[in-house]
Amino acid sequence: MMKLLPLLIVSVMSLSANVYYSKIEPYEVRKIASNVTGVVLVANENMLGRTLSAKPYLRIDAKLDKDELKYTNEKLEYLKETVKLNENIVSNLNISLEKKRLNYERVKKLKIKSSVEKDKEFYDLVNSENSSLGTQKEINTLKTQVADLELRKKQLLRSINDKSLSAKGFKLYSLEVKVGEVVNKGAALATIMDTKRAILTIYLNEEDVQSAKSSLIYINGKKTAYKIDRLLNIADSKNISKYKAQIIIKAPKIFSKLAKVELRKK
Repeated sequence: MMKLLPLLIVSVMSLSANVYYSKIEPYEVRKIASNVTGVVLVANENMLGRTLSAKPYLRIDAKLDKDELKYTNEKLEYLKETVKLNENIVSNLNISLEKKRLNYERVKKLKIKSSVEKDKEFYDLVNSENSSLGTQKEINTLKTQVADLELRKKQLLRSINDKSLSAKGFKLYSLEVKVGEVVNKGAALATIMDTKRAILTIYLNEEDVQSAKSSLIYINGKKTAYKIDRLLNIADSKNISKYKAQIIIKAPKIFSKLAKVELRKK
């Protein structure tokens, strides 16, 4: 009997080696930080613990951004129209320039024309060329301004979008700000969660890693059709000599309860 006792203890330890415990957590948790600066206009505390719709649950003042966006659009329209006008001017100047170039080539060969007359034709040609080049230079400057304004427009649109937060289908877990508060970039705003599914995180022993993907999974003693969805074959930095694995499961009625997870070989 005494000889069988050590063997029994080893057997029990072997059976429990593939038993793990994990809290049932929401599939995804997002901690929302501010990308902008401004005054909080809306912070819907009535939605705490509820599933969010497409309606914003938090909104930051964007009036100045919208005013600047309107002015930027007006300025862009004006600049683009000016570019088109200048391009038409260049086109006309080039037509005139080509004729003047041909005329100068003809005049400079005529012996009946004096040097003064030939020089006059030459200077007229050069002035026309300079006028065309000057207008083209102005077009390039205007196009640079248009590009800068287009970039500014994108920045303003992003800022306006970032000042109105919505997360349809997610559950609002917490709000870190209240109406009237001024927030800066990086400030914590809210925590939202995807509770349509749940996830179990376990840290496997080395001997279970190889067979984890093909193992049968029992949760709280009941056989399931679940599989290991994510598995890292690199040891965890905190749980030394353990390997992180995750199982995606159906959402329970109550989250954060402890679940017993067993991996059994087929």
